[in-house]
Amino acid sequence: MPGFLSIKTFYARDGERVSIVEFESKEAHEAWRKHPEHREAQRLGREKFYSEFRIHVLDNPRGYDFRKE
Repeated sequence: MPGFLSIKTFYARDGERVSIVEFESKEAHEAWRKHPEHREAQRLGREKFYSEFRIHVLDNPRGYDFRKE
């Protein structure tokens, strides 16, 4: 998907899962959200896989890195 940067998924022992998905822009995220194949995946997820979920969209215009040499 154009503008997609990364996805990282973390699991807790109780089965809870958190995924962090990054896009290069709000526009790229919006295009993905509205993409017909993604809409179908959402429908199937609700129908067959998930009993509940939450989505939080965060906008963080700054980033900081540290790397020890």
